[in-house]
Amino acid sequence: MPKANIRHPNLLQRENACLLIIDVQERFRAHIENFELITKNIVALIQAANKLQVPIILSEQYPEGLGSTIKEILLAIDKPEVFAKKAFSCCQVESFVKHLKGLKRTQVLATGIESHVCVNQTVHDLLKRGYQTHIVVDAISSRKNINKEISIKKMHDSGAIVSSTEMAILELLKTSDNEAFKYIQNLIK
Repeated sequence: MPKANIRHPNLLQRENACLLIIDVQERFRAHIENFELITKNIVALIQAANKLQVPIILSEQYPEGLGSTIKEILLAIDKPEVFAKKAFSCCQVESFVKHLKGLKRTQVLATGIESHVCVNQTVHDLLKRGYQTHIVVDAISSRKNINKEISIKKMHDSGAIVSSTEMAILELLKTSDNEAFKYIQNLIK
């Protein structure tokens, strides 16, 4: 009989995971499809990560020109760790790579914008560096939905795991016996 505590390696484990929020900046608000929905889902992921002690990392693409991360996200994070960049991939920023290594986590939940540019290139670079990368498809977007669809396929075909906000949160929670269950349940209603 198999042991009850053995889990599939593609399931998120809170002790191995971190949440990455890529470039959800004010200047994009009016141009990204479903911006309010992805914001709501990212905030739910942040709240779950805070409760379950999963590290959170933010990136900002050229903040001097595009502004900072939106206030809804910044207000949800106690002490945001923000990495400014000009490269599309977060992994092209040495301080980001060093910080990620220092977390000693093997799984990255990727969220943010634009899915076919910064999310796509970051995910590919994370995969190349050996991180199991989960794309939270209802927490990423682009200006045009076709670019989101194509990027999801490309990232998946390259080895990323496709997930959703609710799926990711419940994998991190693992069981309804967890003391955080009621809190988490309210996030996904």
